[in-house]
Amino acid sequence: MRRTERLFALAEYLRARRTGVTAAALAERFGVTIRTIYRDLDALRAASMPLGAERGPGGGYALDRHYTLPPVNFTAREAAVLVALGRFARDMRLFPFTATLDSALDKVRAALSTSAQRELLSRLSELTFLGVPGLPSDPEVRAALERAWFEQQPVTITYVGRDLIEIVRRIRIEGIQMDRHETRIDATDLDAGERRPFRLDRILRAVLEPLPC
Repeated sequence: MRRTERLFALAEYLRARRTGVTAAALAERFGVTIRTIYRDLDALRAASMPLGAERGPGGGYALDRHYTLPPVNFTAREAAVLVALGRFARDMRLFPFTATLDSALDKVRAALSTSAQRELLSRLSELTFLGVPGLPSDPEVRAALERAWFEQQPVTITYVGRDLIEIVRRIRIEGIQMDRHETRIDATDLDAGERRPFRLDRILRAVLEPLPC
């Protein structure tokens, strides 16, 4: 995740909460060091975001309660359904781009009032997900493939084939295929000039090609 994207996601994450969040929790949430989070928080303050810190139990960093963007008029029931489906997709690894999914769910929560958020949490606590999750894959690989897909950038992948030999392929993603256990990347092999699927769980590394100047 680029820093500009992380700053936006951090602002949305804080806006979705009505209580403070510690720097340690933010660092874990975004996969960076606490020092990096402190720099990000300073950048948000420099951008005139009303960010403060509260001490004591339940304290942490939080945006001013009056700071908001125009809300979406979700009811608590609508939000609970959307968040529940998102959590199911993430927990069962049905959808590969979990960071973007989590960011979207934060925005759904942010549209709710404090009382509606409490009702949402109550409803979610009553839900249990059962099933066999999809095969795990590397978060950095997923992030690189997501960017390559949405921005239509070629990406070089290191892939474990059926013979368990690592191969390197330069691909352009054409689509994503998901079934109960596997996520397949439908892609054009730019070196071979043919279209074929690649199993997401077998992609060890993914490096985007730099954009042309």
